Amino acid sequence: MFITLLVVTFVISISVCFVVARLFRQPIEKILDRVVKDDISSAWVKYLTFAIYVVGVSGGVRVWDLEKYITPRPEETEIFILNADRWVLEVYRTIIGTLQSVAWMLLVFFIFALIAYVIVKGMEMRRTAKETG
Repeated sequence: MFITLLVVTFVISISVCFVVARLFRQPIEKILDRVVKDDISSAWVKYLTFAIYVVGVSGGVRVWDLEKYITPRPEETEIFILNADRWVLEVYRTIIGTLQSVAWMLLVFFIFALIAYVIVKGMEMRRTAKETG
């Protein structure tokens, strides 16, 4: 039963990451095309997509938390039993954990992208001022 739970949480986490990566692919591409004007922006998009999956799965599939179903903790005398209520709770934790981890990663990316955008915009304005003045 534990192995099934592990596989189910992994598949759910991958699925949530897939949806998030699809939703944010176009904004990420536009931002990186604007900030990084070379062909390297497509490589950065691929890297960020990979990072979404890694961060999402690591945040959604909490192996150390699932261990309670195979070994008792020191303060407890017995192992938790996987019933329907616990399955629902673990699925919910997987979805929320995946979304939370990816949201933090994307927040950090967008903060740095905003800083880079301001720098690029400032350089363009300075270049335009030199050409006209």
